[in-house]
Amino acid sequence: MQNTPSLRAHSHQFDEGNPLAQKRILLATILTAVMMLLEVIGGWIYNSMALLADGWHMSSHMLALGLAYMAYRAARHYAHDGRFSFGTWKIEVLAGYSSAILLSVAAVFMAFHSIERLLSPVQIHYNEAIPIAVLGLLVNLLCAWLLHDDPSHHPHGHSHSLHAHHHNEHDHEAGHHHHHDLNQKAAFLHVVADAVTSVLAIIALIAGKYLGWSFLDAVLGIVGSILVARWAWGLIKESGKTLLDAEMDHPVVDEIREVIEELPVSASISDLHVWKVAKGKFSCILALETEDSLTADQVRRALSIHEEIVHVSVEINQPPLSST
Repeated sequence: MQNTPSLRAHSHQFDEGNPLAQKRILLATILTAVMMLLEVIGGWIYNSMALLADGWHMSSHMLALGLAYMAYRAARHYAHDGRFSFGTWKIEVLAGYSSAILLSVAAVFMAFHSIERLLSPVQIHYNEAIPIAVLGLLVNLLCAWLLHDDPSHHPHGHSHSLHAHHHNEHDHEAGHHHHHDLNQKAAFLHVVADAVTSVLAIIALIAGKYLGWSFLDAVLGIVGSILVARWAWGLIKESGKTLLDAEMDHPVVDEIREVIEELPVSASISDLHVWKVAKGKFSCILALETEDSLTADQVRRALSIHEEIVHVSVEINQPPLSST
């Protein structure tokens, strides 16, 4: 049996956060907090359920944005802490998951109070509520622009010591999977959800003022809660999958198998574990069985065509003798 140490002995620098996203989230948090106060006070004074629901909804998003900001701060603070074997990236993923939970709570809150207002309607002061809703939409659109996830601007804080041998003909392999900053994506979804509820509030208030459809204020509040709940569930699944290391259905696993099949010697995979350690970066534990001469360095060189595989442990064994 040939046992080789993992590449942990080599120089590996994992992501230390996203400074640009951190600054943008802080600004979005401040803008959201100011607008939240205006909408809650305005909705309460002018009896608009859609406006009030949007304000309370925005308050949960303000907390989520603050959580996202603190996650970036924590990730950078502990970036060189030796207790984190693969860096602090999952602090950001955990914040994204927590934000999705908050988003779900906001959806339930919106639905409950919209149904309550549908059953017990009140007089709405449309002339005063509409400008506040429009201002809220503008603030949400500004925050969404600030938090839009542009993959071309993602930092790449990895030194790929695994890839001592570069294969230019395979450079496209590293970029064909699109990877999101889940913390930033969670924050972005929060402000987009706010923008949608602001649009629904504006529609409801205008319809109520000019068509007399006062019921639409509560109905569109319910519609908004359903949309927000769907976004929250999608984010819970995506971030939860990363937190639980459920990555064995990722395309990179098939790519590893293809590399082993294309080795110049016959080798079979007896054990394989792959999990994500940063945005678009994976760790791999690989055990092979072969009767031919094969070294772990040969396997690592073969896998180096895939730049997303940044940490590999290889074990090579002889196949068990068959009993006669």
